[in-house]
Amino acid sequence: MDQPRTYLGIDCGTQGTKALLLDGNGNPLGRGYARHELIEKPNGAREQRPEWWVHALRESVAAALQGHPTSAVAAIGISGQQHGLVVLDAQKQVIRPAKLWNDTETAAQNQQLIDGLGGRKAWFDRFGIIPLTGYTVSKLLWLKQNEPENFQRIRHVLLPHEYLNFYLTGQMHAEYGDASGTGYFDVRTRTWIKEVLDFIDEGSGHLYASLPDLLKPEDAVGTLLPEIASGLHLPADCIVSSGGGDNMMGAIGTGNVSAGTITISLGTSSTVYGYRAAPVLDPTGNVAPFCSSTGGWLPLVCTMNATNVTTQTVELLGKTVAEVDTALANTPPGAEGLVFHTFLNGERTPDLPTARGTLSGIASTNFTSHHLVRAAIEGVSFAILNGLDLILQGNAAQRIVAIGGGAKSTAWRQLLADATGVPIVVPTEEEAGCLGAAIQAIYLHRLKSGTSVSFSELTDQLVKLDESRTLQPNASLYEEYKKARQTYREQLFTLYPAARPEA
Repeated sequence: MDQPRTYLGIDCGTQGTKALLLDGNGNPLGRGYARHELIEKPNGAREQRPEWWVHALRESVAAALQGHPTSAVAAIGISGQQHGLVVLDAQKQVIRPAKLWNDTETAAQNQQLIDGLGGRKAWFDRFGIIPLTGYTVSKLLWLKQNEPENFQRIRHVLLPHEYLNFYLTGQMHAEYGDASGTGYFDVRTRTWIKEVLDFIDEGSGHLYASLPDLLKPEDAVGTLLPEIASGLHLPADCIVSSGGGDNMMGAIGTGNVSAGTITISLGTSSTVYGYRAAPVLDPTGNVAPFCSSTGGWLPLVCTMNATNVTTQTVELLGKTVAEVDTALANTPPGAEGLVFHTFLNGERTPDLPTARGTLSGIASTNFTSHHLVRAAIEGVSFAILNGLDLILQGNAAQRIVAIGGGAKSTAWRQLLADATGVPIVVPTEEEAGCLGAAIQAIYLHRLKSGTSVSFSELTDQLVKLDESRTLQPNASLYEEYKKARQTYREQLFTLYPAARPEA
């Protein structure tokens, strides 16, 4: 009798790479994790060497497979941090470290691109998107201006998950979801935008020729290279699915593949997104009109400051993350007037790459460690809930799925429920990116095996909720949080008038 097939989901994030081995019923069999180094500079540069991702992939996969028959692995899906720029030369060798999603060194280049192609309205009208600092496109212009010799060596332009797919298969391909965050991809037509790249390389066609072909969700990148299969102890016929950005894979891993479900991820950054069957185009540029990796669209708002802020705050106060729940339990909504705009790394939404954090409203009654922790949690939460308002456009969410490190806090999840008036649910599997990538691998393998299946059918079966952690909103606190959020917004717009949605 043939042994049951298993599937690997791999998530290459900012802090490390995780691997999840899953059976065909969605049960986790093995896990692995390996940390990444980070090149961080005072000017806003954030970079990593792609070989670090490769080493972490090997280490995490080996740990996930330990004690399980490696010959049973049928397919692999890769989730990767979005927006990172990986450039290869003619010999397909990495030219320089990858500039990451949270790299703000290219803010000036992003503005040059917007101005050079007619301004924000022209970008929106012509391309359906307005690039933000952190998108891939400004990194290319930065490279041309600051490292012209490296720029001229470019023959292949990849994103992080695409680079890992290339490592595994030797093939270079892109897919609609992750491509949406480059700034040179039209989400309406699902095609590369040559005009944007021509502006950067002055019409030489150099960059456009360096882009990979695009795959649909039902397409495979390929099978493992023989030497990679041997090194990972995996079967040579193991197929690699198209993969996608971490948010796109997180959507699959939280069952966010049809309208009505919203996902909030509270990690190093914070994101909020929800599936749509048609593009959601925002002329302000605050909502990223991304494609999903399931054939639809995934309007998304990202803020660059989340658990990094809360962790740094509690550590500064000599406390542990466990103190978050205690602090929230012992302070009222609004922290009695203490307001923290948590822009420690600048900010992406609103687009304030050079902003810095501010703490205001300090009084003798609220200048306590508990109030400071609450102000940090509220600052992170109110920023992402402003993004939720933009995505919903006056519509109601049926449920919010909370994932990421911040979602482990019961009190933080309750704050989100009370501030939105929407139930907060938590998946049993915490690693949504890994789970989504594994589900995509299952989807592809079943299609290749002749079984007709949809993503909705798979997520209904494989994405399980921890009912014991579901939290209902406390209606009596909704108005208090509404007032606190209004105070937060008023102070934000006073500090940064350009942050107003209509600005």
